Amino acid sequence: MQSLFNTSLILMGKGMLAIFVVIFLIFFVLLFLGKTKKKEE
Repeated sequence: MQSLFNTSLILMGKGMLAIFVVIFLIFFVLLFLGKTKKKEE
């Protein structure tokens, strides 16, 4: 039972890390697009 709980915690941690990585990637892409848009104007 304990090993199953530990496995689920590891899997949940990997999923949350992946979500944060995707959020930061989207944030930096939008930040980069905003800066290039201001330079054109």
